[in-house]
Amino acid sequence: MPEEYRHARSGAEGAGLLHGRRPVSPRPEDTHGSGGVGPLREDAVKRARGTALVATALCVASLCVIIISIASGPRLLNPFTMDRETCRTLLAIRLPRTAAALLMGGALGASGAILQGIFRNPLADPYILGISSGASLAASFGLMFGLSLFALSVPLLAFLGAIATGVAVVILGRGWKGLQPDRLLLAGVGVGFFLSALLMLVMTISVDDGLRRAILWMSGDLSLVDWGLLPVGFLFILAGLGLAVARRKGLNALTLGDDIAYSLGFNPARERLALFIAASLMTAASVALGGVVGFIGLVVPHVVRRHVGSDAAVVLPLSVVAGGTLLCVADAVGRTVAAPLELPAGVIAALIGSPYFIFLLGRRRIC
Repeated sequence: MPEEYRHARSGAEGAGLLHGRRPVSPRPEDTHGSGGVGPLREDAVKRARGTALVATALCVASLCVIIISIASGPRLLNPFTMDRETCRTLLAIRLPRTAAALLMGGALGASGAILQGIFRNPLADPYILGISSGASLAASFGLMFGLSLFALSVPLLAFLGAIATGVAVVILGRGWKGLQPDRLLLAGVGVGFFLSALLMLVMTISVDDGLRRAILWMSGDLSLVDWGLLPVGFLFILAGLGLAVARRKGLNALTLGDDIAYSLGFNPARERLALFIAASLMTAASVALGGVVGFIGLVVPHVVRRHVGSDAAVVLPLSVVAGGTLLCVADAVGRTVAAPLELPAGVIAALIGSPYFIFLLGRRRIC
């Protein structure tokens, strides 16, 4: 076995990233301890128990938040007095909004974890690649110029705009070695700025009513969500998440660098393309469901990694749960704190997430 391969392999396994665990054969000098279990195995057991505890606590918190989100709003729903009006409000408004918040937040949380891994950049988030700009531009045309011919036309335009932008970024981000992280990042930033400029131009020449609706949509307003949007969005998010989980070992390898990924048998360009497609699908579906919601994809992966480590097999599903929970909280607060006025969930999410991100940065838990 080549010397550099041996060092790379041991480094990856020592970090617990490639397979999500430490080597199962500790050194003889490490096998002392109670019951003959060595420090390495004791450490692995403690980490597994800690991860299980964090996952359980997060799921319980998420369930409580879902119940509170369904009940809260301009009018508090009492589950013990379910009259006809309460049932109509529950089925037509509260449940689809809560489901959309869970799907959107989960998709953004997982996308942020993927992009921070493939770029090895703690500041990467789902919107840094210009996908939200493409979706916003396409949806704004429908909102501001009366192109919404049927109920799903604006989400469909947003999804098509996001996918078209993702394809353009991939084409521009390919170098002679394939998809390169630096070229991909620069292509996303450049395309995003260009589309944002076009969006500002469109907004300046639009009518007032369409402009207001476009601004609310770009602020992450979930008031227009209905059941018709959710099945298709769920399928695309599920497809993206499934692809990311299937390539979790490649994501772990990419976080160690392209050279180590090569030595471990992965093709960095191919892995990066597959993971980028997964993140793009989830981000596009999220934007199409309820508009642009910032900061969740940036903050949630940092919070999850701080408590459970960096193994993608654990970080991805927990980022889904944590992201969905955070956006549910933001939506519930937005429609309750200033009732009957509703504040966009994207604004509340940024107000919640940005102080915590600054706190982490001050504690040097990032970068």
